[in-house]
Amino acid sequence: MNREKKINEEMLARAASYLGLKEIVGKDNNPVILDMFVEIGHSWVKDDETSWCSCFINFIAKRCGANISGELNARSWLNVGIATQYPEIGNVVVFWREKKESWKGHVGLFMGYTVNGDIYCLGGNQNNEVNISVYPKLKLLGFRILTFAH
Repeated sequence: MNREKKINEEMLARAASYLGLKEIVGKDNNPVILDMFVEIGHSWVKDDETSWCSCFINFIAKRCGANISGELNARSWLNVGIATQYPEIGNVVVFWREKKESWKGHVGLFMGYTVNGDIYCLGGNQNNEVNISVYPKLKLLGFRILTFAH
C-alpha cells in the first residue's frame, strides 16, 4: 500500500468517527469543536459559529501525520499536497461558495460521485455538523492528495 493510500484510509476512519458531531444551538458551544481549533493553533476562536470546515480537515490531517494548511479558509487547501484530476476516496476536495472568484469556500474529503457527477463530501460544518453531503460539480475548485508531514 502506498503512503498516500494509507493517509486516505486514516483520514477517512478518523473523520468518520466524528460523524454526527454538531454545533450547539444558542449561546453554548460544542467543546469538541473548540478543542479542534486549539489543537491546530487557533485558540482565539471561542465559539462553534466560526466556520470550521477547514479546522476539521486540519485537525484530522494533523492527527494522521499529514501536511496541513494551518489556515481556517477552505481555499488554503489548494496549496497543500498534490493536485489531481483523478481523486481517490479520502482525497481533499475544495469547493467555492457564493462566487468562484470569492475567497469563500468549503473543504472536505472526497467520497465519490453521484450518477450525475456531483460530489459526495465527508466534512465538518456541513449544515453545522460532520456528515456526508452532496456538492455540485460546478463548484469544484480542485482535489488534493495529501502527503505525510516531514
